[in-house]
Amino acid sequence: MLIIRQSEVEALLPVAACVGVMRAAMIATSARNVSLPIRQYLAVPDAGGSMAMMPGTLGDPACFGIKLVCKYPRPHGDPLGSHIGMVMLFDSVKGVPLALIEGASLTAIRTSAASALATDLLARPDASRLAVLGNGEQAMRHVLAMQAVRPIAQVGAWGRDPARAAAFAAAVTARTGLPCTAHAAVADAVAGADIICTTTAAKTPILRGADLAPGQHLNLVGSAVASTAEVDDDVVSRALVFVDYREAAMAAAGELLGAMARGVIDEGHIRGEIGDVAAGHIQGRTGPADITLYKSLGVAAQDLAAAHAIWLAACDQGLGLTVDLLA
Repeated sequence: MLIIRQSEVEALLPVAACVGVMRAAMIATSARNVSLPIRQYLAVPDAGGSMAMMPGTLGDPACFGIKLVCKYPRPHGDPLGSHIGMVMLFDSVKGVPLALIEGASLTAIRTSAASALATDLLARPDASRLAVLGNGEQAMRHVLAMQAVRPIAQVGAWGRDPARAAAFAAAVTARTGLPCTAHAAVADAVAGADIICTTTAAKTPILRGADLAPGQHLNLVGSAVASTAEVDDDVVSRALVFVDYREAAMAAAGELLGAMARGVIDEGHIRGEIGDVAAGHIQGRTGPADITLYKSLGVAAQDLAAAHAIWLAACDQGLGLTVDLLA
């Protein structure tokens, strides 16, 4: 088996290439050519951290495995980041391990690539103005991912800490050459935007329906548990809503579950899964005035597909550390 480190993950799976990998993974997910138990969390006693466990199988390529991610509260800028983990990839035919792959970068790449896929399928073809809410790693990843599918010309940014938001905006411009402006208010950041990506750790809504305009596309990325939400009920009710995996959404999509509990929408408001849009089974955007919304929770099929692509590339390029477990 191969052990593949973070620097190798970044080199072997650029986000633009990962968009195609996510397209195939999400089509397989919606075709149920997968098995995807709902992720489980294990609290670490007396440490304030937790471990998420995401097992699954993928039919094509035929593989299975598990992602283990440890989430610990750390200050902004800590070199360890908030997530440390790994993906164990196995071959389904022989039942042997293929690779142990660094998981934080893999997750960051596949998450932003999945949002890029949804944007490619749902956003207006001429979308060029991006708003990013949040200033962490996924915020920068999403700027780069959106560039892979749309001709982004300008970026608006917002974060709770004005100094961090300004630093983020400067970093975006330095890395991409795009003009990026930090805004003091969420409403100002999203005004005029064609694409909005929420990548925050917000527990309660930061974006409200009154802030939106016809024709926008939203990627909701930050909230992954049922008790939190980045947007309010009005955003959900105004939008055509698509999810990555309906079963996961009904267990953990806080924005949708909250709106259902309050009687604002019912489950039928969810138009379908993004894989069914990609496969042409259901329609996404119906016209230029639609507000479209993709709720991203992340599923093991994405991790397995990304891991398999990384493993294949590592084998082809002679990267990774080979380990014989039976030696």
